[in-house]
Amino acid sequence: MPDQSETLVSIPADGVELPGELLIPEDAAGLVAFAHGSGSSRHSPRNTFVADVLRRHGVGTLLFDLLTEEEDREYETRFDIDLLTARLVAATEWIREYEETRDLNLGYFGSSTGAAAALRAAARRGDDVAAVVSRGGRVDLASEQLPAVTAPTLFIVGGADTQVLELNRDALAELTCERELEVVEGAGHLFEGSGELDEVAELAAEWFESHLG
Repeated sequence: MPDQSETLVSIPADGVELPGELLIPEDAAGLVAFAHGSGSSRHSPRNTFVADVLRRHGVGTLLFDLLTEEEDREYETRFDIDLLTARLVAATEWIREYEETRDLNLGYFGSSTGAAAALRAAARRGDDVAAVVSRGGRVDLASEQLPAVTAPTLFIVGGADTQVLELNRDALAELTCERELEVVEGAGHLFEGSGELDEVAELAAEWFESHLG
């Protein structure tokens, strides 16, 4: 694995502080900010696994909480996509001000509802975002913003996650940027089968390597 430094960070957003973990390999090609799904956090084992693979490919990662502990106790807040988007945009602004990250090409990795926030934030930030990857994303929750996304976008969906797969196919048709849909055959929404999450991570790493480097 490339040499890397880990920094615990605190990201200001709307009067709260969002804790995060920033890891940047030496000579990183870019940085990927993770937007986790509802009921999850920066400690999500699936996102942590994907982040580890990205760093082995020389891509920096920022795992952070989109909500405070108090906010996360409210069911409605977990699904407040406008709020989640605002938090990701705030993190992006922090990235652009932080000395170690300000000049890195930026990507978003969104899971479930976090994917909707990633797409909405990408539409808002325009050319500042160089790539987006969605894992099992509720991309339908960003439907109105999809035509404004300019970043090359990859949707990864489990073949057995039939409802989300249909939503992703519909959303893919609404995108006007470079876009691809990868289906992990036999996988459910959480990619819990043997080798399934490995496939997700490698697909994401290849996408980010190609578009951040």
